[in-house]
Amino acid sequence: MVFLDFFFALREAGLKVTLQEWRMLLTCLEKGLHDSNIKGFYHVARACLVKSEADFDTFDLVFARYFEGIEGAIELPPELLEWLADPHPMEELSEELRRALEHLDIDELMRRFRETMAEQTERHDGGSRWVGTGGRSPFGHGGHHPTGIRVGGPGGGGMAMKVMEDRSFADYRTDVTLDVRNVKLALRRLRQLTRSDGPIELDIDETIDKTCREAGEIELVFRPKRKNDVRLLLLMDVGGTMDPYFEPVSRLLSALHEERGLRDFKAYYFHNCVYERVFETAQLMRKQSIATSDLMRTYGERWKLMIVGDAAMHPSELSSSRGNINPRLETETSGLVWLDRLEHHFDRSVWLNPDDVQQWAMSGTCRTISSLFPMYPLTVDGIEEGVKALVGARAETARPVLAPGSAGL
Repeated sequence: MVFLDFFFALREAGLKVTLQEWRMLLTCLEKGLHDSNIKGFYHVARACLVKSEADFDTFDLVFARYFEGIEGAIELPPELLEWLADPHPMEELSEELRRALEHLDIDELMRRFRETMAEQTERHDGGSRWVGTGGRSPFGHGGHHPTGIRVGGPGGGGMAMKVMEDRSFADYRTDVTLDVRNVKLALRRLRQLTRSDGPIELDIDETIDKTCREAGEIELVFRPKRKNDVRLLLLMDVGGTMDPYFEPVSRLLSALHEERGLRDFKAYYFHNCVYERVFETAQLMRKQSIATSDLMRTYGERWKLMIVGDAAMHPSELSSSRGNINPRLETETSGLVWLDRLEHHFDRSVWLNPDDVQQWAMSGTCRTISSLFPMYPLTVDGIEEGVKALVGARAETARPVLAPGSAGL
């Protein structure tokens, strides 16, 4: 049988692949449903052999190991990461040199990266071709290129189209107490009390009025209890340029977890922009995630949406198909489309930005996102204004922006 070792490799990895499913895969191959390329075979094999999304990661690892060199699965040799561990400082580029740097699309960028990896045999710094540091090459870190792949090292420049490394971000804390009280005060307006069917209570004022109208004959009047009807969904950007804002975001998350007045509350993570999946933890693992389309089905339009992020990223992440900075998670739908779907799905939504307000206009992606969502600074005053927008009258005017100088977290 074709690829029989692959079948046993999947079984050894713990996937419960049956012979009936294997035969279905072979039938699909006989009919040419895999489009005669490795990418098509991958999708057909996964559809036939994997029963649960929780097993996608295991399948991907076995597939990449068995079909060495598969498109999108690039092994980074240890010596390369060692070369990049001690970065060379970047020399300042003139505007003429910056304009001369070549803009590459995703496919061309990935093709050149594979070719460069196959040819490179030593460390390079400050150059314009090899994987290195402090230069003008599209590959490496600590340098400058408008369309590049970051390999090793920290981000922060906002120019990387892809990141070729495993990222392990830290979950925002839910037990922070310092200054949480101020944040909780800003969240008070989330306590939107309404009356609905359910347990009842004595309406003292109406009981007195009716008793008086009945000439002293006591008439008890009951009414449904008031309870908070606000359901809040929180989406948080994590890692990269959000690392400096770990503490203020943790304070916000801690305060929301302690906000007992909320009828319901749920939080998820994303990196840079929301794509087809959001994640339960900052490790951004597929098996601990939910499809964004399922998210919108689970959390109806009556939920309030609050997104926290600096809205800073490479423009392709927002506007291009397959723009996800993580090549393992890229899809054909752009981040801007997903954000637009979220904005239209939820009746009320806001975006809290931890960057200084004066920096917002300097980021093209931030300007684009602020045209979709009302954007407020991640400060005590900004949170209070954002909460007003979530529970108050729906604004029909331009998106509100606070002036600099609001009280900080």
